[in-house]
Amino acid sequence: MLKTPDHQVAGHEAGLGKLGPLVDDSGRFYKPLQGDKRGSEEVAFYESFSSNTNIPEHVRKFFPVYYGTKVMKASTGSDHPHIVLKDLTLGRPNPSVMDIKIGSRTWGPEASEAYIAKCLKKDRESTSVPLGFRISGLQVYIGEESGFYKPDRTYMRQTGLDDVSLILRKFVSSNPSSDTETGGQGPDCSLASYVYGGPSGILAQLLELKTWFEDQTLYHFHACSLLFMFDKALTSEGARSNAEVKLIDFAHVTDGNGVIDHNFLGGLCSLIKFISDIVAEANDHTGTNGKVEL
Repeated sequence: MLKTPDHQVAGHEAGLGKLGPLVDDSGRFYKPLQGDKRGSEEVAFYESFSSNTNIPEHVRKFFPVYYGTKVMKASTGSDHPHIVLKDLTLGRPNPSVMDIKIGSRTWGPEASEAYIAKCLKKDRESTSVPLGFRISGLQVYIGEESGFYKPDRTYMRQTGLDDVSLILRKFVSSNPSSDTETGGQGPDCSLASYVYGGPSGILAQLLELKTWFEDQTLYHFHACSLLFMFDKALTSEGARSNAEVKLIDFAHVTDGNGVIDHNFLGGLCSLIKFISDIVAEANDHTGTNGKVEL
């Protein structure tokens, strides 16, 4: 039984007459190939990455499991080729998810002038140019009664420099909808140490990924995103963090040609600084000592 993903926070959504991703009950995620060369190039990346013996095993965990391609009934009702991946939210009943596009430049070297102009406009109007990343979407599970906090895409497109730290804090808060501007106390960051901090938290994973990007010259990851995930329902006091970081969206990956991917690395370092500051602040409040040194 195919259905639209319950926990998609960014990207193309399946709808009436619209191509979008589907999932099944076996834990597979079906991403429709884009009609132009972006679809074939994303498949080419997955095939190359899967067979590349120069990728360290500890780095592969950051990438979705790839099962190949399949022509199947798409969300439009017509047969269409799909990339088949592991459903990243599998095993998380109520996942909190955040999608962050990395890089101050979100187009590849062979992009058309029209496409560059389109991307440049979006990058300049968001935090991509000044910060090297932008938050594309998120949902935060509050509880059984309140459900999810999930700001709409219009809100996310309008967020600016002053909003980034607030949104990153909302992601690890039990009261993400609380804003001081509307008389609230502001997000409490109650899960910051658990989700972002600690030896297996998101900050530690980002630092591990950063170490690879400081050396790897195999690929340049244009317009890729980092996906942050955790499930508060699986959290218990003293338990190991179930937070996870994944890299997604590879339609614009190009050969690195022996050159470090400074565009991605710069955005990753910028994001790490924001997360590190939140972890340090949370640890100061709780008296814990879980900060991961940069």
